[in-house]
Amino acid sequence: MTYTPKSDFLNVMIERGYLADCTDYQGLDAALVKGVVPAYIGYDATAASLHVGHLLNIMMLRWLQKTGHKPITLMGGGTTKVGDPSFRSEERPLLTPQKIDENIAGMQQVFGRYLSYGTGATDAIMLNNAEWLDSLNYLEFLRDIGRHFSVNRMLSFESVKSRLDREQSLSFLEFNYMILQAYDFLEIHRRYGCLLQMGGSDQWGNIINGIDLTRRVLDHEIYGLTSPLLTTSDGRKMGKSAGGAVWLNGAMLSPYEFWQFWRNTTDADVGRFLKLYTDLPVEECDRLGTLQGSEINAAKIILANEVTALLHGAEAASAAEATAREVFEKGGVGDDLPTLALTKDEIGEGITLAQLFVRSGLSASGKEAKRLIAEGGARLNDSPATEAGQMFTAADLAEPLKLTAGKKRHALVRIGA
Repeated sequence: MTYTPKSDFLNVMIERGYLADCTDYQGLDAALVKGVVPAYIGYDATAASLHVGHLLNIMMLRWLQKTGHKPITLMGGGTTKVGDPSFRSEERPLLTPQKIDENIAGMQQVFGRYLSYGTGATDAIMLNNAEWLDSLNYLEFLRDIGRHFSVNRMLSFESVKSRLDREQSLSFLEFNYMILQAYDFLEIHRRYGCLLQMGGSDQWGNIINGIDLTRRVLDHEIYGLTSPLLTTSDGRKMGKSAGGAVWLNGAMLSPYEFWQFWRNTTDADVGRFLKLYTDLPVEECDRLGTLQGSEINAAKIILANEVTALLHGAEAASAAEATAREVFEKGGVGDDLPTLALTKDEIGEGITLAQLFVRSGLSASGKEAKRLIAEGGARLNDSPATEAGQMFTAADLAEPLKLTAGKKRHALVRIGA
């Protein structure tokens, strides 16, 4: 990009690596310099928690607020009933209204850690698109909004085209999603003066639709900005770990496991992740990212502490580091390790070692657990585990057992109430 922005926000987006594309750099930059710009990101309520894949865009909203603008977090209470088909090979399972509300309640817990909500000019606000989508009159909506959409153009969007090219079904329900998301932008602009929608680069087509619709209906100029879809340096999708999604809710993933995810960052990603996921100055992120050998491990601990402190608090970050130090350096059993509590009824006459690895989340299946044990990658109380069929009774679990998969993933198993 040859354009050099004047606004703090766009400079931060470029300098820290958040920016993939923008619909109008100069127009958005001028609006950001002129006054407070309200901007939103939408989150469909498809799970009970947000995960690490959402964290990049949450940090964008954080920087928006830190540079003097107004973040809007939009909960997709309405659009979740349809499901975003973007770059998916099959239709999302439909959720009940009650489940959607439960998921939204779980997701909302996270935002307050990163944003300041209130009634001030730059305070964040939280909206739910069910507020306007649930009460739509279908015929009026078709007449007033549907007439602005060209089916030919909608079919040309990559998210739709890729699905049809593979001859995979795209339901009429899903086809409506892009119209509803475009309508969201129009409504949030009309009700709250929102000038900017942000999202991952897979949302580019949906964002463009909202800008076009607003221009046609209100003749107003609004903007779109996307972030890159992140992969780690070894090609994995950001946010996935061997144990599944890296959730942001502490009840679904302990602060220790969250801390450990960041501590296990590959050397090549440390500097980039410090810029994207922490508030540390860019110069410090660059310095830490260039460290090598054993020094890069110190940078990884700083990364894990900073990211964990933002989400779970400084105390949780310190506890996680202390647990890791005890587990790795002293071979002890850390109090903060993820723990599986089994009842005597669940154990019955006995439970195998392979089953313990599955139940504790260290292996995805019994087959995977058996392979891990057979290949020498499993440890029991810091000693090599060799028998997948080794049986454990309730009496064996009177003292906690420490399970280890590979070098860095640990869990405790004990008798519960």
